Amino acid sequence: MYKGNKNRSDAPARSKTPSGGRKQYGAAHGKPSHDKYYSPIKKSAPRKAPKAPLEDNGEVRLNKFIANSGICSRREADTYIQAGLVTINGKIVSELGTKVKPGDDVRFNGQRLKGEQKVYLVMNKPKNYVTTTSDPHAEQTVMDLISKEKCPQRVFPVGRLDKATTGVLLFTNDGPLAERLMHPSYETRKIYQVNLDKNLKGGDFSAILEGIKLEDGEIHADKLSFVDDDDRSKVGIEIHSGRNRIVRRIFEHLGYKVRKLDRVYFAGLTKKNLKRGQWRFLTPEEVNFLMMGGER
Repeated sequence: MYKGNKNRSDAPARSKTPSGGRKQYGAAHGKPSHDKYYSPIKKSAPRKAPKAPLEDNGEVRLNKFIANSGICSRREADTYIQAGLVTINGKIVSELGTKVKPGDDVRFNGQRLKGEQKVYLVMNKPKNYVTTTSDPHAEQTVMDLISKEKCPQRVFPVGRLDKATTGVLLFTNDGPLAERLMHPSYETRKIYQVNLDKNLKGGDFSAILEGIKLEDGEIHADKLSFVDDDDRSKVGIEIHSGRNRIVRRIFEHLGYKVRKLDRVYFAGLTKKNLKRGQWRFLTPEEVNFLMMGGER
């Protein structure tokens, strides 16, 4: 079982799900539907040319936003923009290339446009894929795993898992939700399973819970446990910090090498029934759960 930080009043490792049941470390949350899984992993030829950079913050070009609303084509949208028929947050916009941010009030001839339908999906990220919308130096990115036929909307990953890390990764085109989940004050729950190069010592176990000092400040785990009582090199760690490579840096600071790092839980979502590289759309119940604050 998880042992909470003695200096904090953490909730027990088990907590109630939206349906009132109980869940344990790594268990599925809610009642996800796994009717459709998409598994596009395959050996692919080297990329012929780097993709054009895309934004990671949910912004989209105004002409694309208008076209996605069903009003006209992108080329026609450029004409309407130059004619002064489009406003963003009450101001006329006539400059081509203007970007629309999540939550902006975009109107054409006074009529508000809704833009793309908001979509949400969860992936079991495989190893050796870079978490970015575009990287000209990467052979493979997580976006390569998402079929445009199955998901025509332009989604982006919420947060980041490094190239060697596997597990739960959320995607959406809902900028405000993504920003909320990633903001430090939101303290989104994340659980990782860590395989080390040697057994974790008792003193280091306590230090991780009580707090250690890294180059960018102090950090401590919210909960910590051994996955297997007979193998002290496999550890389950719960943490809410979103700092870069934080789990790896905790163990490396104490003299351990992380052989494998797998995120099994993020904001109430798990990878249950998803093979490496597979993804699925979230159920309405899961989306509502995230909107209401999820499990933090």
